[in-house]
Amino acid sequence: MPAEDTNAERPGDPRAAEDPAPQAAHAARVFDDPDGITVRDPVSAPDAKGRPRRTTRRFPLFTRDTARPEGGGRAAPGDAPAPARQWPVLTVVLLVALGLLLTSLGVFRWGLVLVGAALLLGAVLRWTMPRVGMLAVRSRFTDIATYGVFGLSIALLALMAQPNPVLEIPFLKDTLHFTVS
Repeated sequence: MPAEDTNAERPGDPRAAEDPAPQAAHAARVFDDPDGITVRDPVSAPDAKGRPRRTTRRFPLFTRDTARPEGGGRAAPGDAPAPARQWPVLTVVLLVALGLLLTSLGVFRWGLVLVGAALLLGAVLRWTMPRVGMLAVRSRFTDIATYGVFGLSIALLALMAQPNPVLEIPFLKDTLHFTVS
């Protein structure tokens, strides 16, 4: 279906006098906005300058904007204060900050385990909650995989850190010997 000419409705346009039948059918679809914007059909949308332009359902050749990630809406109603709307990401950030504080105070192993646990909590929140606010950065799967892999890696590495590791993996020592020699 060819795109409609939005300029055909302008007064004084020589094309307007050509055939009155298409004009009558098209005039039935003109909508006036109180702001003075005339939308020519229901699928028109204003462009950056406020002029109505016909939109299409095709993907654009060049991306001009980014879409909000799935689940990226507010975690609380809009009338709640800003911190309450973003409680999932604030919880994760505060737990990471507490873990880093513990690490800086010399309790490095348990501080880093807390950092890893905070990221794992972020993965669980992203998986279970439909809306997590700014904790949603990418697609749901990518966020869960990223938070989960990083959280598990940090926690396991903190538990295996020397001296006196809490977690010992028997084949790791042999693997190190084979790679070095």
